[in-house]
Amino acid sequence: MPTQPTLHPATLAIHGNRVYDSHLNAILFPICQSATFSQDTVGQAKGHSYSRVSNPTVDALEQAIAAIEGTPGSVCFRTGMAAITTLFLSVLKSGDHAVLSEVIYGGTVRLFHEVLAGLGVESSFVDTSNLGAVRAALRPNTRILFTETPGNPTMTLTDIAAISAIAREHGLLHAVDNTFLTPLLQRPFELGADISVLSTTKYIDGHNATIGGSLATHDGVLLERFRLIRKTVGSIQSPFEAFLTLQGIKTLPARLRIHCENAMVIAHWLEAHPWVKRVYYPGLRSCPQFALAERQQKAPGGMLSFELEASAEDTFAVMNALRLCTRAESLGSVETLITHPASATHGDIPIEERDRLGITDRLIRLSVGLEAPEDIIADLEQAFASVLQGNAVVGGSL
Repeated sequence: MPTQPTLHPATLAIHGNRVYDSHLNAILFPICQSATFSQDTVGQAKGHSYSRVSNPTVDALEQAIAAIEGTPGSVCFRTGMAAITTLFLSVLKSGDHAVLSEVIYGGTVRLFHEVLAGLGVESSFVDTSNLGAVRAALRPNTRILFTETPGNPTMTLTDIAAISAIAREHGLLHAVDNTFLTPLLQRPFELGADISVLSTTKYIDGHNATIGGSLATHDGVLLERFRLIRKTVGSIQSPFEAFLTLQGIKTLPARLRIHCENAMVIAHWLEAHPWVKRVYYPGLRSCPQFALAERQQKAPGGMLSFELEASAEDTFAVMNALRLCTRAESLGSVETLITHPASATHGDIPIEERDRLGITDRLIRLSVGLEAPEDIIADLEQAFASVLQGNAVVGGSL
């Protein structure tokens, strides 16, 4: 039997593990909008029994994501938080402990503080860019290391290979939230990670059309555990949203290329701007972790954050003055989205903790879209000028 040729990412995104409906052979896998499926005989289904357990359209999406992850399978969920919740319900029990990145999506923090803590699960949020801090946080009951890199929203990077080595040394699992870069720009499994987490809402879909999440791993036992928890709590992705996500994933390589190109142009412009205090973007040589980004990422990505030389009130006014960039939570879409993390994605985190992590009231997160970068820059410039024109920047401060 001839061996399957190794396909490039752009080809995998379109054709990888693609299946056709046996009745129609449609190029687009159809939406199988059915709650239940007939059985050949009592207790013998043809492959699917009930859409809370599995569904043909969701299966097609899972195969497509597994193709770009490079894993034998993946499991898709109704939301990214459903995927993360399933991960921890699958591997943790009362009395267990998890170590997580301290710069991380606020919903993950909320899950541990407001839900899992009440079930007896312990957690430590630490600077996972500091390997000594990670080692110091380990306990006899630690079961998993969970890192998000780049971290949301300050783009703090974690060395995936180094953390994976610590996990192996101590017999722990290492899961990576790879939402900001996707498997096309960062390959967690090639760096030793055990589990990859994606919010498919973001770059995988890419069009603000769906909400979803996925878990991927090479461990068949874990895959079955994820499916069991998903079936039990009822968090499977819907057929219609799986269908839409399947269409989005086909253009992922092309979109990511433009996202990265545009973000680099805008990051350099922001870095040179007198009203900008600091830019957080791993593609800039001024980034303290530039060497790590070069080593473990194929490209810097389309996400950046920046702080203005301005008060919190003026920061809000600048955001409100934007005409092209859309004020919205979420990221990774064709439209440029601008977010105020301290009041949105990380609003549940106490202000003292936010400030310690650099998530100040002056921090702005930008998900750079596919518009012409000149137009995005023009919009930012007019917003800066309309609010900050009268502020003189002297010696780096107002």
